[in-house]
Amino acid sequence: MARQSIFDMKVSKVYPLLLQKVERKGRSKEELDTVIAWLTGYDMNRVDPEMTYGDFFRQAPAMNPRAELIKGKVCGVQVEAVEDPLMRNVRRLDKLVDELAKGRPLEKVLR
Repeated sequence: MARQSIFDMKVSKVYPLLLQKVERKGRSKEELDTVIAWLTGYDMNRVDPEMTYGDFFRQAPAMNPRAELIKGKVCGVQVEAVEDPLMRNVRRLDKLVDELAKGRPLEKVLR
């Protein structure tokens, strides 16, 4: 069985995993949605859950120009060193979610 690419996964599969991660650490759905909106411009209440995660980033209404300030490692990968722009945006969101889950104040997560 071939491994499914993160880009081919549905938002309806990925979003609950992100939510579960932050809620386990006492953070809220609203905080997660704020982080996603800051990075991508999406209102998560209006996102088609059947959209692929790749299209979620390709069609983002307003990628934040300050996203370039997101630096550090996620799963051992240096975010700013990821060459593929689409994967770099996926890793950026992962980094923001990690920071939120680690208890960093929302104001600091949103550079």
